[in-house]
Amino acid sequence: MDRDQHDEFGGLHRDLLQTGATMDRRQLLRAAARFGISIAGLQLLGCSDSTGTDGSGNQACAVIPNETAGPFPGDGSNGPSVLNQTGVVRSNIKSSFAGLTGTADGIPLNIELTIVTAGTCAPLANHAVYIWQCDRSGRYSLYTAGATNQNYLRGVQETDSSGKVLFQSIFPACYQGRWPHIHFEVYERLAAATNVNNRMATSQLALPKSTCDQVYATPGYEQSIINLSNVSLNTDMVFADSASRELATVTGSVASVLFASLTVPV
Repeated sequence: MDRDQHDEFGGLHRDLLQTGATMDRRQLLRAAARFGISIAGLQLLGCSDSTGTDGSGNQACAVIPNETAGPFPGDGSNGPSVLNQTGVVRSNIKSSFAGLTGTADGIPLNIELTIVTAGTCAPLANHAVYIWQCDRSGRYSLYTAGATNQNYLRGVQETDSSGKVLFQSIFPACYQGRWPHIHFEVYERLAAATNVNNRMATSQLALPKSTCDQVYATPGYEQSIINLSNVSLNTDMVFADSASRELATVTGSVASVLFASLTVPV
């Protein structure tokens, strides 16, 4: 096993080291799977998913599930932070910034997140979103061997009057043991997005398999084909119990640019 493969596997291992309510929920589901208990069975035993709904049984505006930030957040909670660096507030996150150089190659992907109030779906203007993801090789800038001198694929933006932010990025790899995903944190205002302790939500966006299959058939994503064949949304440690609420809608074309969108109730 080479070092990059080791880093990817280690990243998965550290992804499992979660705390708080999120860990409790994951532990419950993994224990249920181990003993052959269905989610319905858990409900009969008096257990339920802690994320809930909007009060009417409709999950359209239920609060986004709280997910692990993982081992490579770059927000100061585990090592380096880009949140207070000059240039981090930007729409195009493909290249490194703040004195670092380098650009992440891959199929272009525009990411639109719409931040709304849980329950009512009212748009939240003037909030801030920090997103980060791995590159085409499954590496996270600042952390993974081969990308430690980069800080690409990280950025912050303020929501507009419709609660929207749009980032220009590349389609992430599928690395060992995880479904293809993008991390994000939501802050109440842009000024608060300089300190991770101010975050009001942490979650992840999942990418649909049909799009992954198309992207991973292109040069540079060869390892992702193998990794994707060994995982599914139903077995992924993060999305197994919440995929329907974190799965992005993707339009566009691999030949030009893809467009991923997700509504994020907080």
